Amino acid sequence: MIRLWIFALQLSELFVSSLVHLLYGFYIFSTAVAGDLSQALNEYIFKPNVNIGIKEEVSKGSTSSDGLPPIVLVHGIFGFGKGRLGGLSYFAGAEKKDERVLVPDLGSLTSIYDRARELFYYLKGGQVDYSEEHSKAYGHSQFGRIYEQGHYPEWDEDHPIHFVGHSAGAQVVRVLQQMLADKAFKGHETSENWVLSITSLSGAFNGTTRTYLDGMQPGDGRTMKPICLLQLCRLGVIVYDWIDFPWLKAYYNFGFDHFNMSWKKMGVWGLVDCLMGNSGPFASGDWILPDLTIQGSVRLNSHLHTFPNTYYFSYATKRTRQIMGVTVPSSILGVHPMLFIRVLQMSQWSHPPDSTPPYKGYRDEDWWDNDGALNTVSMTHPRLPVEHPSQLVVKNSDCQPFQPGIWYYKIVEGDHILFIINRERAGVQFDLIYDSIFERCRKHAFRKTPPTLPNHQAHQ
Repeated sequence: MIRLWIFALQLSELFVSSLVHLLYGFYIFSTAVAGDLSQALNEYIFKPNVNIGIKEEVSKGSTSSDGLPPIVLVHGIFGFGKGRLGGLSYFAGAEKKDERVLVPDLGSLTSIYDRARELFYYLKGGQVDYSEEHSKAYGHSQFGRIYEQGHYPEWDEDHPIHFVGHSAGAQVVRVLQQMLADKAFKGHETSENWVLSITSLSGAFNGTTRTYLDGMQPGDGRTMKPICLLQLCRLGVIVYDWIDFPWLKAYYNFGFDHFNMSWKKMGVWGLVDCLMGNSGPFASGDWILPDLTIQGSVRLNSHLHTFPNTYYFSYATKRTRQIMGVTVPSSILGVHPMLFIRVLQMSQWSHPPDSTPPYKGYRDEDWWDNDGALNTVSMTHPRLPVEHPSQLVVKNSDCQPFQPGIWYYKIVEGDHILFIINRERAGVQFDLIYDSIFERCRKHAFRKTPPTLPNHQAHQ
């Protein structure tokens, strides 16, 4: 009888979680559509004025940003870059705060490895090469999207880049830097010094206990439970890719095109095979959730380094506090409805006693502070399996002068999506965070001499 009640509660929680996530997805999609329709209507009515304005803006940007290294904003899980979801901005318009910002569109559910490969070719140009060894191991095409013109083709050690990654995007950048150090791109003589700085915003460095709540098995961090939120997500993604409406996938894409899951290529029996879990990214494990478990992050981090000539800064978010020794949400209205249940669950998380701990020395209480998606301890700096050099920043003077090779980190009160999608939610805090990020990139992170900023040229 007790087991029956527990099962009923689990099903109820699954229903509520699924409904909340689905409604939020529809909200984002409908907001993007409404924005596009509004923009199209305005352009139709005020076409001459809008065109003139755009030309002036482009002209201004193209001349004033010469010589500045670009700042590349890398989205997280279920995210999107410029050109997807119409005019909606994943970073809530933060890209407009600087003269030279790029917002790549990477696979929203593809593995950290695949996204790092995609990011390289987005910047440098050419056809995405996932490598022969990797593609054979995980059963997908070796080659992907073609970039006729890279968004920063001159990228090299003398023309390095600033990266800002949100959530899983931060780990994508770390993997890319390691690939550059390992010279993993054929035909390119790369090095870790191609990366000038990495800023993490709620970055997934050491995994998250939320993956287990969503359906990953705590024992191995690779497989999914039979009934869970991630299984529903898996079925939806497979059907979405199989239907393959070009206009819909142009609007939003999960990034699994290299797995050839469309009806044209795999047919009905291929769909059945995918749904049964015998093929595709969810069967091979080449998707993002296994990389976000604690075990998966330990595996990834064992090959990643912090490099002496790169600047590192991290903002770790949290929406919990301690009351009489119990970790609870620090706010009710301040947590997004989509995240509130998970904030509560993560703050009470206990690793199953019959499962092997994810690493030696694991303690549940270290992982209770969270932002509804990631644990705060995971976001500060790389800790597992070996802790990297780090320094807590309480006030700005704590990181002045800004030194390379050290992870400076700051604890910020906020949930996981406070600084993306909806600018109004964060209010003044939004501007404070992004202004400090861009100022640090432009004024404090450089190897030779400080770059001349466009708005300073006129005064020299």
